[in-house]
Amino acid sequence: MWTSRPDGGPERLVALVDGVFAIAITLLVLDLSVPRDLAPAAYRAALRELLPDFGAYALSVAVLGSFWRDHRQIFQDVREVDGQVITVSVVGLGVAALVPFPTRLIAEYGAQPVSVAVYAGAVAALGACHLGVAALLMKRPWLRHDRPSEAATALYLLDSATSVVVFVATVPLALVTGPSIMWLWLVLVPIKVYLGRRLQGPA
Repeated sequence: MWTSRPDGGPERLVALVDGVFAIAITLLVLDLSVPRDLAPAAYRAALRELLPDFGAYALSVAVLGSFWRDHRQIFQDVREVDGQVITVSVVGLGVAALVPFPTRLIAEYGAQPVSVAVYAGAVAALGACHLGVAALLMKRPWLRHDRPSEAATALYLLDSATSVVVFVATVPLALVTGPSIMWLWLVLVPIKVYLGRRLQGPA
């Protein structure tokens, strides 16, 4: 399986990716529930208790949605895949399918630094897999319809690498400074907006 020879078109791999990300996002919803037959006061209390769950859900939907979009962009001009691309992609799918677990940790034990470290590690691993796929395809122009410009490739790799660096850095920082370090993740928003505009080029 670990070969650099073309192994057919990317359609089945892209379909598998779509399915795994859809299932992972769906699994995030399963823990959002309120018990039946509650009195009004207990019902309101139950809704308040769900706020961390909704926050963790929104965070993971944004993370998974971003990586799914990035994967579509990576493969938009790919005409063939090889064993190495398939292998790294499948490893990434395994990590994506795991995201609901650290999401649950963030929702239920968000005050524990280990929960933040585990979540950051999972996202960093997912980002590393996407970065690996992009780098493999960059080195294999024969797998693509058109070779993207070096500037666009550099910007995309910088975008992916920035996400990996921020989440990797969060792992030890969470254990040292506490769970509030997760606010550091917000620095990625303006960075990604800026790099996204650069990738799109002039209007």
